[in-house]
Amino acid sequence: MNDDGLHDLIEREQPNICQVAVCKDNELVYSGCWNGYKKDDCTHVMSVTKSIVSLLVGIAMDKGQIKSVDDKVLDYFPEYKVKRGEKTIYEVTIKHLLTMRAPYKCKGDPWAKVCASGNWTYSSLDFLGGRKGISGDFHYQTVCLHILSGILYKASNMKTVGYANECLFAPLGIKRHEVYAARSAEEHRRFTVGKTPKGNVWFCDPQDLATPGYGLCMSAEDMARIGLLCLNKGVCGGQQVVSSGWIKEMTVPRTVEGKHFRGMDYGYLWWVISRKKNVYAAIGNSGNVIYVNPGKKLVVAVSSYFRPTIRDRVDFIQKHIEPRVS
Repeated sequence: MNDDGLHDLIEREQPNICQVAVCKDNELVYSGCWNGYKKDDCTHVMSVTKSIVSLLVGIAMDKGQIKSVDDKVLDYFPEYKVKRGEKTIYEVTIKHLLTMRAPYKCKGDPWAKVCASGNWTYSSLDFLGGRKGISGDFHYQTVCLHILSGILYKASNMKTVGYANECLFAPLGIKRHEVYAARSAEEHRRFTVGKTPKGNVWFCDPQDLATPGYGLCMSAEDMARIGLLCLNKGVCGGQQVVSSGWIKEMTVPRTVEGKHFRGMDYGYLWWVISRKKNVYAAIGNSGNVIYVNPGKKLVVAVSSYFRPTIRDRVDFIQKHIEPRVS
């Protein structure tokens, strides 16, 4: 890859970028660091976490631990006591969660109520359903997506971090991750918005179930490994880590209503940038991204520290990085 001033451009115009890793034809062709980060340091990749969890769900499907995305959510929580008068929750499926089409009794993310509770899965279930029924409307959620971690635990009898380490990270050569739990709301906030490098950790609830909507910390090079896995239809080093069928199903585009998502479509916790070219991405707040362009056999991963005014870096990648890759 031709650097051609890219490092200086990023330093000048994209000040919160920590790392960039670019892979072309399955080879790492560029790796750069900024803001005092080293290539093995990790950042909190925000909602990129969601896309990693989608891969874990696919692995659980491949293993037969989850039978179908059409499974009812409550089938995994027979002990959960549904609130009186609530009917919609009985019809909500795993697919509704994966596509952000699940109905909730809240407009935004009920952070305070969920994260202050003793059981984040049950607290999230308390918000699932509602009088409007299943409308099929796109309802982007982060904290209540914790239900997926509960389902993975119920299905596999393994907690999220351990499952990811064994079934996804180890086959890809990604360092083993550890559980990280905040002891206070302030520590939780510092973890989320901190600018300094982090270790290989994943934020977890009081039961050590990892948050599936945010909370994973990774380096750009490890993010690129995730992108290459998807590019290669679930294969890494000759091993079928996740089925090609899941990669295909995961990236089927579904129209997103509204003007808040830059015209992108949505798959199973992955954003679809271009239907025509099948370009898709894992996107997290502050410009964290795993960008996959199968037509060009290209993966671009960007890690960034928290900066709330930056939503994604798709335009930046397409304008400044793709043209530099032959």
